Amino acid sequence: MNRPVITEDDLNAWVDGQLPATAQADVEQWLSEHPQDEARIAHYRTQNAALHGAYDAVLEESMPDKLNEPLRRLPRFNVMRYAAVMAWFAIGGLIGGAGGWYLHALKGGSGRVTAAVPAFARLAVVAHAVYSPEVRHPVEVGADQEAHLAAWLSKRLGTQLRVPHLGDQGFALVGGRLLPGQPDDRFPVAQFMYQDGKGQRLTLYVRADIAPSRETAFHFTQEKNIGVFYWVDQKLGYALSGEIEKADLLRVATAVYQQLNP
Repeated sequence: MNRPVITEDDLNAWVDGQLPATAQADVEQWLSEHPQDEARIAHYRTQNAALHGAYDAVLEESMPDKLNEPLRRLPRFNVMRYAAVMAWFAIGGLIGGAGGWYLHALKGGSGRVTAAVPAFARLAVVAHAVYSPEVRHPVEVGADQEAHLAAWLSKRLGTQLRVPHLGDQGFALVGGRLLPGQPDDRFPVAQFMYQDGKGQRLTLYVRADIAPSRETAFHFTQEKNIGVFYWVDQKLGYALSGEIEKADLLRVATAVYQQLNP
């Protein structure tokens, strides 16, 4: 009897508790025979727990009065639709394993609606949420070893990386780290972290071996209060994440792009 092939969707559904009971035994058997997948899934569960701890309290908050007031002035049909939209913004796409965490489709930087946020941009949000709050260990290699950081990450990603300097935008380099890529591949990614004088942090997520694209336009998406401008240039995917105003984030993203394409 041939065993069923376990897909990445099956693993993500298992992490999120959405896998049908009839398929759970097959996934558990698969994990027992594939220790790399088992370790990766354990990491997803850790991230789930961190996200629950950070955001579950938000779901219990009441809607601010300034948002309730427009509801009283809308026709009943619009009230119901508005309430549904607000509910989805509050809880949609919030909890999930890194490989299965889908963000809402929002307007891109060009004003178009982004129908599908690429995986590297979704993972950039997760990485920002995990590492930007860190106090003692936000990065693996600090800014005082910038030359080593650039050489090390360039070697691991298999492409020459440049470290943008964002002092003119008010952000200093904290350092960077190496991160795992998408769950179903072997390509690592780089994350550079920046901080302003108030302690606000931005992260630049760089992924190599992206399918080349002729379009280098910025696209924007947001999950809760984390905004992301992302773009593809040649075979590199970039995602700048931060909890700042969209216009300010775009200003920094533009500076990054200009430095990488002088």
